[in-house]
Amino acid sequence: MTSEIKDPVYVTDQLIADDIDAYLLKHQHKTMLRFITCGSVDDGKSTLIGRLLYDSKMIFEDQLASLERDSKSVGTQAGEIDFALLVDGLAAEREQGITIDVAYRFFATDKRKFIVADTPGHEQYTRNMVTGASTADLAVILIDARQGVLTQTRRHSYLVNLLGIKNVVLAINKMDLVGYSAERFYEIVKDYSHFAQQIGMDSFLPIPISGLQGDNIVSHSPNMSWYQGPSLLAHLEDAPVNSTRMQERDFRMPVQWVNRPNLDFRGFAGQIGSGTVRPGDAIRVLPSGRTTTVKSIVSFDGDLPEAVAGQSVTLTFADEIDCSRGDVIVTADSPCEVADQFEATLVWMAEQEMLPGRPYLLKIGTQTVTATVTEPKYEVNVNTLEHSASKTLGLNAIGVVNISTDRPIPFEAYAQNPDLGGFILIDRLSNATVAAGMIHFALRRSQNIHWQAVDVNREAHAELKHQKAAVVWFTGLSGSGKSTIANLVEKKLHAMGKHTFLLDGDNVRHGLNRDLGFTDADRVENIRRVGEVAKLMTDAGLIVLTAFISPFRSERRMVRELIADGEFIEVFVNTPLEVAEERDVKGLYKKARAGQLKNFTGIDSPYEAPEEPEITVNTVDLTAEEAADKIVAALLVR
Repeated sequence: MTSEIKDPVYVTDQLIADDIDAYLLKHQHKTMLRFITCGSVDDGKSTLIGRLLYDSKMIFEDQLASLERDSKSVGTQAGEIDFALLVDGLAAEREQGITIDVAYRFFATDKRKFIVADTPGHEQYTRNMVTGASTADLAVILIDARQGVLTQTRRHSYLVNLLGIKNVVLAINKMDLVGYSAERFYEIVKDYSHFAQQIGMDSFLPIPISGLQGDNIVSHSPNMSWYQGPSLLAHLEDAPVNSTRMQERDFRMPVQWVNRPNLDFRGFAGQIGSGTVRPGDAIRVLPSGRTTTVKSIVSFDGDLPEAVAGQSVTLTFADEIDCSRGDVIVTADSPCEVADQFEATLVWMAEQEMLPGRPYLLKIGTQTVTATVTEPKYEVNVNTLEHSASKTLGLNAIGVVNISTDRPIPFEAYAQNPDLGGFILIDRLSNATVAAGMIHFALRRSQNIHWQAVDVNREAHAELKHQKAAVVWFTGLSGSGKSTIANLVEKKLHAMGKHTFLLDGDNVRHGLNRDLGFTDADRVENIRRVGEVAKLMTDAGLIVLTAFISPFRSERRMVRELIADGEFIEVFVNTPLEVAEERDVKGLYKKARAGQLKNFTGIDSPYEAPEEPEITVNTVDLTAEEAADKIVAALLVR
């Protein structure tokens, strides 16, 4: 190494040499701070992280050796080394000239361990920034001293505040390129303070730095004697961590799994999200509300007298009560809320826009439920902070929505408990994460509306009609013959004395769904409403036939899950596009080809064919009458 490389700030070599066990024990009990670096493109995030790793000397020896070889081979001085090279997780982005993901790095000092997430600065990778910030205790927001506060500075600051990160460092970087000007530093701080006040950011710590030169990174810089605050590393070492803050709150533990290695032991394992628990504490299991006391706290090292937020443990109960994965164990006299409707903020993270009414999987804590999202109440413009009307959310958009889940779930407002207030939405078919969300509060109507029991139930209605209720769901392209075949099937069933009702796509749009168009979002809502109507009709004991294009598998699956097991019969009217287009009885394909009909299924809007329908009829090989006979025969067998 050249002589210009600085000595370590924290020397541990002597302790390692004298007592390796003492060193390892000391390292084991250090607190862990997770922080994120964010900001606009080329603000110097990777260089800053490289400097932290380099100057704290907590990098691997092979990295040091490689760095020395590189510096010698290119004839550079230590002060001229590109510190971003140390963050080798970003090698791919350097080679390709783009930022592609979040790079996580671990380092440590004598006082603390750190995990840092270096997040992309490009707007199209906002979702990666949200991912990195979701578990962070602290955010370092970088600003290029030459550029000042930019659009991405505002966007990332808004998200940091939205995600509840209270400890924010405003690292004004590249001060060496503005002559270490105090005037420029305070000008940027004043500009940023105005924006921070607008978004409700309580406080932030501004630090003037130079990632390349090392000014105010691990020690005070003689080039900025006018700055009297802490260095960046000193602040990182003293900043509070969320686990400490969460220990002061009420006890909450989402159950990860039920541990039952033998018949004599039944424990409930998970990571404590907040609070403290001890044997003998009265607890409540949500959403059931059943209560008992903690019998023991089991860990790998044996039974514990106490466990706190951040620890993974297994609890045993004094009584045999029902508790399973996804439930939340809480303090008995201070439980969290349980509801199935919420207001929440969504950060949309998928290329495909949000479809209001479409069912998604919602994962919160250790529980996964089915959820639907309303049209946004408003979308937030992070540059102006204006609230604008919107029917959907696109990639990186932020909006406030209402969410309904298929069953009540335990939760807390995200601002109070990120573990029980933060969630992700998952596409049910692709299994891709499409959004991150933060619950504000439960909607009061979810607490005021209760299911009313009735004496004449669906079984009684069906028995009176001497039939089993069912939904026969015809799906296929426009012109495939759905309505014609469904009408023939109903005539044949009616002649047999069956009680039926036909819901036709065109007819429904004259009344119930007259307010809906043909965008993907409106198509989703169209099928949702029809599914609910069909469910009510099966409760009345009817055989319901529906003839709708219903182009999306997700919505057909949603209706299937609404209907009782075995009562949803999907009929795929399989007609190739070219055949349906040749028929074109209504002239719709011709208009769509001419550009006069937008979002027409099969032309500029997709049709997702059923993968495992109960019945398939091919209208190329069969006449409508033959297809109807085949369907009736299959229904009678069922």
